[in-house]
Amino acid sequence: MRQPYNRTIVISQNGGPEVLQLTEQRLSKPRAGELRVKVLASGVNFVDIYQRTGLYPVALPYVPGREMCGVVDAVGKDVGGFAEGDLVATATAGSGCYAEYVDVAADKLVKVPRGFDPHQVAGMMLKGMTAQYLLRQVYRVSADDTLLVHAAAGGVGQLMVQWAKALGATVIGTVGSAAKAKLARELGCDHVIDYSRTDFVKAVKKITQGEGLPVVYDSVGAATFPGSLDCLRPFGLFVSYGNASGPVPPFSPALLAEKGSLFMTRPTLFDFVRTPEQLQAVASDLFKVVKQGKVKVRVSATYPLADAARAHADLEARRTSGSIVLVPEQV
Repeated sequence: MRQPYNRTIVISQNGGPEVLQLTEQRLSKPRAGELRVKVLASGVNFVDIYQRTGLYPVALPYVPGREMCGVVDAVGKDVGGFAEGDLVATATAGSGCYAEYVDVAADKLVKVPRGFDPHQVAGMMLKGMTAQYLLRQVYRVSADDTLLVHAAAGGVGQLMVQWAKALGATVIGTVGSAAKAKLARELGCDHVIDYSRTDFVKAVKKITQGEGLPVVYDSVGAATFPGSLDCLRPFGLFVSYGNASGPVPPFSPALLAEKGSLFMTRPTLFDFVRTPEQLQAVASDLFKVVKQGKVKVRVSATYPLADAARAHADLEARRTSGSIVLVPEQV
């Protein structure tokens, strides 16, 4: 007999990792247009931390987690294309994935092809689809490009480096330690800069013989700004997609003019997967490059669901690299 309750992680107030509390809630029935999914693994991402701290405000109380892989447990009314037992995944659930069961709108789910490990899928959907839209849509990387990926040994960074190399690009990666520099080289970075020891702007200028880059991908934020702008050639694109060291400080648009008529964008995955068709296209592209072995997904650590606070603390302290996932104890 199915248990009548659902163990979930709930945030009742903003704060440190300690506000992540394990609770039991009644197991709900999926509403029309939704599927109830038994979670096999859920991804832990910096966006979860931003919501926990209040940097990205959410209504409280709140069950974090927008990424997971699991098995369809119940199908709501008006849902087609899915059946109980299907292996599915999402990176855009919005919330609720730090749980044993989660109700997800059918248009936020994709079926997982055969041959994929659920832990791997849970650790790659958000990061991998982010890499897809950054490399294939925000700026369409080609073999002629040299580009900079900050935090090259991080969760998104690892996938971006491999994917960009598969596209034939020359990749410069920045890291914060010797160990991460070694990993970045193993991933395929042509040039690795440890910005804890080296001025990354000077290093990029040397590598490009003063020309600068067409695009910089920056998930670090405050610590790499405005240096990222100084790495660009005229009309270059600054892609700010994360705040690992804190948000980019306010600045005048005139700064972009002063540094070479630069362009800047602050994209988010949700805008690139607004429709089920867009979601399927982005996810299919990701599944394809992983299946082909062009991009390898590294899950560096798994934590029991009850240890969500420790997972957040480790991610914030940058004690992890690659992807980390939470696994419900029942699995």
